[in-house]
Amino acid sequence: MGKDNRWKTYDEGQLQEVEALAADYKSFMNAVKTEREAVCEIVKRAQRAGYRDLAEVMAKGGSLKAGDKVYAVWMKKTMALFTIGTQPLGKGMRILGAHIDSPRLDLKQVPLYEDTEMAFFDTHYYGGVKKYQWTAIPLAIHGVIAKKDGSVVDVQIGEDENDPVFCVTDLLIHLSKDQMAKKLGEAITGENLDVLVGSRPQKTAAQDCADEAPAAAVDEQAVNDAAPAAGTGKAHPAASDGTGAGRADAGADKDLVKKNVLRILKEKYGIKEDDFLSAELEIVPAGKARDMGLDRSMIASYGQDDRVCAFTSLDAFLRVDAPEYTTCCLLTDKEEIGSVGATGAQSRFFENTVAALMDCCGQYSELALRRALSSSRMLSSDVSAAYDPLYGEAYEKKNAAYFGHGIVYNKYTGSRGKSGSNDANAEYFAWVRRAMDDAGVAFQTAELGKVDIGGGGTIAYISALYGMNVIDAGIAVLNMHAPLEVTSKSDLYEARNAYVAFLTAEE
Repeated sequence: MGKDNRWKTYDEGQLQEVEALAADYKSFMNAVKTEREAVCEIVKRAQRAGYRDLAEVMAKGGSLKAGDKVYAVWMKKTMALFTIGTQPLGKGMRILGAHIDSPRLDLKQVPLYEDTEMAFFDTHYYGGVKKYQWTAIPLAIHGVIAKKDGSVVDVQIGEDENDPVFCVTDLLIHLSKDQMAKKLGEAITGENLDVLVGSRPQKTAAQDCADEAPAAAVDEQAVNDAAPAAGTGKAHPAASDGTGAGRADAGADKDLVKKNVLRILKEKYGIKEDDFLSAELEIVPAGKARDMGLDRSMIASYGQDDRVCAFTSLDAFLRVDAPEYTTCCLLTDKEEIGSVGATGAQSRFFENTVAALMDCCGQYSELALRRALSSSRMLSSDVSAAYDPLYGEAYEKKNAAYFGHGIVYNKYTGSRGKSGSNDANAEYFAWVRRAMDDAGVAFQTAELGKVDIGGGGTIAYISALYGMNVIDAGIAVLNMHAPLEVTSKSDLYEARNAYVAFLTAEE
């Protein structure tokens, strides 16, 4: 309320801290374009900071005490980190909760097909996207392919400068009169978000023979007789129709571009077409996180919703070594589709992990677990919509978030009549406000646009089901859910500091 843009207040030392944090953040974002990659990178950072795998601690019958640091991973897509405090767990924890999934295009289980000598991957979009934003931009493929023998192949194509990239094609302006007349949400359909991956046909056996033989000595009949059956590598017998032509199976000349793509995938990754059935391959924008603006005050990157809050939460969490109350950094999957499934916030992963943690601390009972969860305080670390003057009609100015004004608190999210919202208690937010002011952290409050225009949700309401105090707290983002999202370096710095203040604030 009336606070200055934070850039106006920084001294030279703070400006250096802002840039150092932003540089680390960009490095982080370049390594974590999927939830699996995020977990892998976060585990590396945690281990460097002295955190141990809780599963290994339990397997060795170990116990935990104040100051110990552990983490737990579930299905390689969600995780929680803990630093044990001096207070019993039954008195509650300080929790920073963010999500590490982002809108994208997922490959269908039977994705590869050919049409008019062009090979495509068929996709199914994940999360809330404006479909037209995903056309005519360079794309990369990230993910894993699990094979029947139990091995898992990591895939990443399109990020190295020597890699090929991919794209979803769009209709040229010269022929798009009918397309341009459609509503924006209908001009590109979900079934047309298919990714172009090849156009070069595989050579047939006949062509191989022709390449090997002298041009003047090619015997067409011999070539046909030598042509292998499709997929067998064996020569065809002479045709039985009485012609003696010995022509190759007509199927051998079909889908040659698709076959060439499969050949490349087999050579590079040792996979076959049916291995796509058990693959998790994600199509994401290609390219690195970059400084944005002539003043380099912003960061442009894919996936900042919500990895910008995951990064700042993690960075803050790792800075608090000896907390009074046990601190936790919870990083979940599937938020963009309702926090469902075994790796979403609605699963029992977090509850089960806290129970195991309490057991290792010698403090577990069902009642103590319930008390620990209900007595905890949490910031649901998720992004908010930054005010965009080009679309000012969507916002209510005095209840909007602005670049450079610090972390954003959303007392409630939801849509229209607060549907699906957590709506934090006034007393709890008063405590949070005091913690921010005591630490000299810049913060602002906001709603997600005008009341009747739209809305959104976070994991806040899910954690609140335990009875704990939860409020949404995150970073303002422009272009939210687009392939390129924008944040302020100043807000990145203020959010990290806000999370530290929350974890260390007095009761």
